[in-house]
Amino acid sequence: MEAVLRREIIQDKTACRVVGIAFFVVLMALSAFVRIPLPFTPVPVTLQTLVVLLSGAFLGSRLGTVTQVSYLALGLAGLPVFTGAASGLVYCAGPTGGYLAGFVLANGVLGLLLKRGTDTLTGIVVKFLVADLVIFICGVLWLRVLFSASLQQLLFMGVVPFLVGDLAKVGVASVFYWKAQSRLKDIFG
Repeated sequence: MEAVLRREIIQDKTACRVVGIAFFVVLMALSAFVRIPLPFTPVPVTLQTLVVLLSGAFLGSRLGTVTQVSYLALGLAGLPVFTGAASGLVYCAGPTGGYLAGFVLANGVLGLLLKRGTDTLTGIVVKFLVADLVIFICGVLWLRVLFSASLQQLLFMGVVPFLVGDLAKVGVASVFYWKAQSRLKDIFG
């Protein structure tokens, strides 16, 4: 029975890819609703980073990027998929705009990194950390555009409050990917 299911699932890779993109777009929207505002920064804590890392790892560079661009397009089109049920260009131009752009770039970077090198858990964690760093860099650069603040203030606003949570998200995403990577290559590869 398992051989039949395996063959049937993998035969139509296009359908698997479309379902994968749709699944992660929906997960992105849902993860935006898990929101913890912090009084000292305009950037809330969400689960989006976890979903970004998983989509880049599970779908790869190209499809992961398509996922994030699709998510952004839905929000720009007016669907309330951003944090706090927000949408539109004004939201994207706000304090979290750099992080949203970082989601797209991080997917591309992570997908490319995972194609190369070792598939050990340590190697995977390092690659996920690099992708998370891409999100932080984009976020802080955009905060710099919006606020006249020192680098120290920007790091306190856009990085420091999120480090512990992001390390946990990187750990969870890394383990999920490490356990599922051989199966993923069969489905999406």
